[in-house]
Amino acid sequence: MSYTAPAGTCVGHVHLKVSDLDRSIAFYRDVLGFELQQKFGDSAAFLGAGGYHHHIGLNTWHSRGGPQPPARATGLYHSAFLYPDRKALGTAVRHVLEAGVRLDGAADHGVSEAVYLRDPDGNGVELYRDRPVDEWPRLPDGSLAMGSDPLDLHALIAEAG
Repeated sequence: MSYTAPAGTCVGHVHLKVSDLDRSIAFYRDVLGFELQQKFGDSAAFLGAGGYHHHIGLNTWHSRGGPQPPARATGLYHSAFLYPDRKALGTAVRHVLEAGVRLDGAADHGVSEAVYLRDPDGNGVELYRDRPVDEWPRLPDGSLAMGSDPLDLHALIAEAG
């Protein structure tokens, strides 16, 4: 039996186990700009953009004070946050750099432009914007031809103004 998820289906939020709730709130709120929507004491918090109930859930239910997982272990590779356009992405990246956060990398994937970093618990974070569908690179058979070319961060940030 085959099933295809309907168009419009998307990832609604990511919920992360963190070791220090206040430190993680500060990162997602003060560095990435998400708004704190609700906090449950010192054990959980929910942050969102644009008044949404939450794009990010954080909890310490089973992880308070815990270590970062080893690099070569299974688990979440990264959460990805989609920005509406190149200017918004450039503004976000500039803010991240001004906050002193080190980037892990940046890439032009043809279909999108992406910047990679880590949160205080070592969770991977991708900040990206999609190109319009009619600009996506395609092979002669119509399939996608995504890649991982260098991204000009200076040009991206300059576009932010």
